[in-house]
Amino acid sequence: MRKYAEIAKAYLKTQLVWRADIIFNMIFTVGRILFAYLLWGTIFEGREQVAGFTFHGMLSYYIINSFLTQLEMSSGISGELSARIRNGTFSKYLVIPVNVEGYFTAMEVGTVVFYLFFDFLAAVVWIFLFGIEFVFVKTFSIILCAGIMILLGLFFMVQLNFFLGILTFQYEEISTFLMIKDNLLALVTGSIIPLTLLPERVVELMRLLPFYYVTYLPSMLLTGNNRQEAVPGIVIMAVWCIVMQLVIHFYWNKYIRKYDGVGI
Repeated sequence: MRKYAEIAKAYLKTQLVWRADIIFNMIFTVGRILFAYLLWGTIFEGREQVAGFTFHGMLSYYIINSFLTQLEMSSGISGELSARIRNGTFSKYLVIPVNVEGYFTAMEVGTVVFYLFFDFLAAVVWIFLFGIEFVFVKTFSIILCAGIMILLGLFFMVQLNFFLGILTFQYEEISTFLMIKDNLLALVTGSIIPLTLLPERVVELMRLLPFYYVTYLPSMLLTGNNRQEAVPGIVIMAVWCIVMQLVIHFYWNKYIRKYDGVGI
């Protein structure tokens, strides 16, 4: 466990080198909230509620969802793994005395912890700048459930991107898989619009997918909505994490024996 803590600490320090990334990450968070403010300001004109949301409730949803979306930074894992496998330098991960998936998980933890403060700062600035009456649930059990779901969601995304990365063992090019994932995430995580605005049958289908529980449901829970889904959501997300881990284990054991990359 100490080895992984050191890896996370190393990547936490590494982020200090990429100061421009910090600025752009905050700009993206702010830009998403600004877009929501302008869009929903127009939609709510002359209305009290839309799909059960008040104007300030809708903005609160976008602030939380944007915060969580910016924290999910595991997409680089698949690109890193794919590039390493293709150019033969993946061997460096096989000679270090840690589990390869654990290494990338620790790397993600270090990165997320670093950006946590800056994403939170960007969200708070917009709350005060626009005078938003921030809507946040006060029930501790719901906050706890949302927190657990967020952690499970972040871990699942690490698993998913790790799996997509090691698909390079079998397929030389994985850009199609990454494109499908990115487009699916944009819709199903509710980062564009709250899923509650979609037809109920569509939402029911999305509840079967793990992406529903990554940012959308935690955002809804933290704004006081969908409380009845809190515990079932944790169970479903945990099951998806277990299933994904089994898939990774099977695929890794099957194809790592065939890897003949050179160079460290």
